[in-house]
Amino acid sequence: MATGTGLAAISDALLAMNSTRQVRDVLQTIVGSARELLNARYAALGVPDGAGGFAQFLVSGMTERQWRAIGPLPRQHGLLAAMLRQAEPERVADIRRDPRFEGWPDTHPEMRGFLGMPIVDGEQVLGALFLADKLPDKAPGRSTDPPPAGRGRPRDGSGGTGTGRPRGDTSFTGEDEELLRLLARHAAIALTNAHLLERSRELSIAEERARIAHELHDAVAQKLFSLRLTARAAAGLLTRDPARAAAELSEVNRLAAEAADELRAVVVELRPAALEEDGLVAVLDAETRVLDRAHPARVAFECLTPGALTPDREEALLRVAREALHNALRHADPQRVDVTLDRRGGRTVLRVIDDGAGFDPDTVRRAGRRLGLVSMRDRAQAVGGTLTITSAPGRGTVVEMEVPGG
Repeated sequence: MATGTGLAAISDALLAMNSTRQVRDVLQTIVGSARELLNARYAALGVPDGAGGFAQFLVSGMTERQWRAIGPLPRQHGLLAAMLRQAEPERVADIRRDPRFEGWPDTHPEMRGFLGMPIVDGEQVLGALFLADKLPDKAPGRSTDPPPAGRGRPRDGSGGTGTGRPRGDTSFTGEDEELLRLLARHAAIALTNAHLLERSRELSIAEERARIAHELHDAVAQKLFSLRLTARAAAGLLTRDPARAAAELSEVNRLAAEAADELRAVVVELRPAALEEDGLVAVLDAETRVLDRAHPARVAFECLTPGALTPDREEALLRVAREALHNALRHADPQRVDVTLDRRGGRTVLRVIDDGAGFDPDTVRRAGRRLGLVSMRDRAQAVGGTLTITSAPGRGTVVEMEVPGG
């Protein structure tokens, strides 16, 4: 088993895998960690598609140009198929001489030493790691990256000479196999967690879309219904009372404008969330810009001192900001709404401030109108934060959420 630097390398690999949340990023981290850990020239990770091919196949040790030249994703054949079917590791000194070897495309690099390890969760094969060509022991400053164009490896395929290995020997050892087995076990955990997180995000998106659909029904559909009734009344008054008909048509115009604003806001919320890719600051900036165009009120965002936050706290801040913006723009008739992110003593502070109609929080509570206040407080508390709402009739509203970190 691994000792000394081997254990340190395993630790580094596990930390890298568990710090990544997207499935494809986890896969790329696993294959890169395996290649680095075992000092291999090439590494690949295949995820079977259940139909004899690979849904994903990631490589490390090849340039993008080399990978494109190879062509389509490989099929499950030869050693790859045997390993996936039996869910057992495979280690051979020269893959070209194995009776199961079926060749590769002309543009495929030559390989000899081969070590394959399935990534298994229970009885399910999540994927398989393939390593090729063990490199000589690394001297100080030696890199395992592919050589620059025009500087190919030595003709014997050894990549040079090292200490303790015969020239040209690219085979893997039993210790290499045990290291890769340990890495594959933890890779299965990291990959399963990433799949679960992705599924959780999908469910959250579905819940959010259901909420938006309900909101669309309550807001836009009601306005459109009122618009139809008002238009019908105006049509009946055209000959009997033209002045009243003109007033009703003015109301039709107002209702149509409000319905258009509601639809624009819903379209904004239906766009795919970019929180994980772009971060809280970029998402808030983009969404406030769109709301500024869609509503008569001036909507502005300012980030005074950006800082790093955990994903759950970023999501909670974004959802509270959206709820507060929703309340201000649809209920308070403001001239201006300002959204700010700031830092205060090691904590991040979100503020949504409007100069609209305001309200009496006690009266709202007694009347049973919640305006999302309970859900906003719940979101803040769930991530160790606090929520404060300050408002009064005719004096606008300030929603402030504070969370640790940043």
